[in-house]
Amino acid sequence: MNRADFTFYHLRSGEKSPDISLLFPGWQEGDERVAIFSPHDDDALLGPGYLLQAIPLFGGEVEIIIFCNGSGGYSTIEHKPIISALRARETAQAYQKLGIVESKIHRLDYDDYSVWPFIGWKLATGAEGTFQKILPLLRKLKITRVVAPNGYQEHLDHTATFWVASFDTPQAGDPVMADWGENYPVRSLLQYAVWSDFSPEDAFLQGESPTIRANLALKAPAKAEENIQEAMQAFRTQANIIAGLMSERAERQISQQEFIEVYLSFDPRPKCDYRKYINKIEEIDKRGGKE
Repeated sequence: MNRADFTFYHLRSGEKSPDISLLFPGWQEGDERVAIFSPHDDDALLGPGYLLQAIPLFGGEVEIIIFCNGSGGYSTIEHKPIISALRARETAQAYQKLGIVESKIHRLDYDDYSVWPFIGWKLATGAEGTFQKILPLLRKLKITRVVAPNGYQEHLDHTATFWVASFDTPQAGDPVMADWGENYPVRSLLQYAVWSDFSPEDAFLQGESPTIRANLALKAPAKAEENIQEAMQAFRTQANIIAGLMSERAERQISQQEFIEVYLSFDPRPKCDYRKYINKIEEIDKRGGKE
């Protein structure tokens, strides 16, 4: 594959481009390190798997940050005491098939179904939460973009990981926690979908139909999907669990040789526009208002 095999779309403006900067504004080839937040081992393949393959073609590096250790993913009782070790091995094999070496995979090792209580820094128990792991890691890796899971009605771990991306990621560029590494700002964030659509709220606020919730998309060649299918075969312990998800991937097919992924860009720190409030107050004052 080469970069010409990928096409990028802005679904609201109607723009189409061969340039990945349509997804990542201001893309700086040769100086981009994209962290894909993966709640579970396979989510970064099932959700943004095409994008994962495209990024290196456009001069970027990919880092995979996996939040959960797979402890709840055993399908046989015999695997229960060793499932996390099995999943880690399978994960390395799966991503290797897409050119992601094991040193690019970072495991936070939270138990499945359990990320939510760890959001934050200092927990009520005295333990340290996600903030203490994510902030130094983003700074150490000099991450420029973050691709996070859909936070709307997919899975509790997906929602928790999304909120970590929303609140912890912006802090990487703030002059705080000076002993946690040099501050390094993240330039933009995207949400990816694994199986559920995004929240209708953003579409509504943008004046779009709630049926079109993503605002960005990419079109990838059939080879990209073939690579995902091959990589997912490495998760042998998950064969029964992921069978349905793999069959549903046919819905991404747009033609015999093309498949799509959809994304939602979002600003984790939307600013308040005080001008609109000032205008409203001035309008009321001009009318005299009601005393």
